Amino acid sequence: MKVSVSIVRGIESLFGTRDENIRLLETGLNINTQLIDDSLEIEGEPVNVTRAENILEDYVALVSEGHVFNNGDLNSYLRVCTEDPDVSLRALVSSGRQRTFGKKALTPKTINQRRYVEAIERNDLVFGVGPAGTGKTYLAVAMGISALLSKKVSRIILTRPAVEAGERLGFLPGTLQEKVDPYLRPLYDALHDMLEPEKVEKLLERSIIEVAPIAFMRGRTLNDSFIILDEAQNSTAEQMKMVLTRQGFNSKMVVNGDITQIDLPTGRRSGLLNALDVLRGITGISFVNFDERDVVRHNLVQRIVKAYEKYNETVGAGRQLTLKLTDNGAEAPAEPAPVAVTENVAEVPNA
Repeated sequence: MKVSVSIVRGIESLFGTRDENIRLLETGLNINTQLIDDSLEIEGEPVNVTRAENILEDYVALVSEGHVFNNGDLNSYLRVCTEDPDVSLRALVSSGRQRTFGKKALTPKTINQRRYVEAIERNDLVFGVGPAGTGKTYLAVAMGISALLSKKVSRIILTRPAVEAGERLGFLPGTLQEKVDPYLRPLYDALHDMLEPEKVEKLLERSIIEVAPIAFMRGRTLNDSFIILDEAQNSTAEQMKMVLTRQGFNSKMVVNGDITQIDLPTGRRSGLLNALDVLRGITGISFVNFDERDVVRHNLVQRIVKAYEKYNETVGAGRQLTLKLTDNGAEAPAEPAPVAVTENVAEVPNA
């Protein structure tokens, strides 16, 4: 089946750098395209061609209405549209206009980001689990700011474990606050990206926004708050339970982490992994899994995440086959094979 979609002026973003957007559309929908004069010819199975035609018609209409697609945004939108037949390009773009986070209007750029934002809107406790660059922290902070500015909550609490790749706070110079600030910097960065610097400082000074390590949460009850626990994979089971039980009335909590980057000492189980086991199936708690397809940083980051996953799978399988001779000559595994984390986190339940 072949169809042609008329092209208008000013749609350079349709093709993207080195035609990456068109290539994504072709690969995702198994179609072929060809630019002929002022139209784009599409060839493939009827259902796929129709889907591509609808996406491109939405794109042409949005551009004609004056919408400008920022660098990389269209690629992310097309990825969602090709993977989820129930999503239209216009709906994705429009959903961003309906959510204003401080000085920005953001649109979930992948299927899982959309599920994540919707889960936070519907539920009081949400777990976001996946690799770096998938927007877990950024979108959580955005939702917190949105809730604060719309007066749904009276404060935002941002916390994370002060544990990083073998470093210890005691070896850093300065006061306690100066020691913990580097660990909390990503949270400050997200705040400054969404609010004017003067407003961020004012809210921090008045403790309307609080950024603190987990240790500062003990013994508190956080009412009327939007609470974000970031880098939760580096919390212990005890710390996780402590933070989860801080949630008070009219509060939401979002817990984020990457279970492939646990920096706890050997022998300490991640509080995030423990919570995923303990809390599975409890009504009112949503779990959203992210993967390399949700990475919205530089294109290389997505490939890097995928490469590490592939490498770890290969090395893990190889080590499981490695044998050594025991003292009596029998064969036995050389060492316990590394256990691959395959947490089957539940999809976000329907509201």
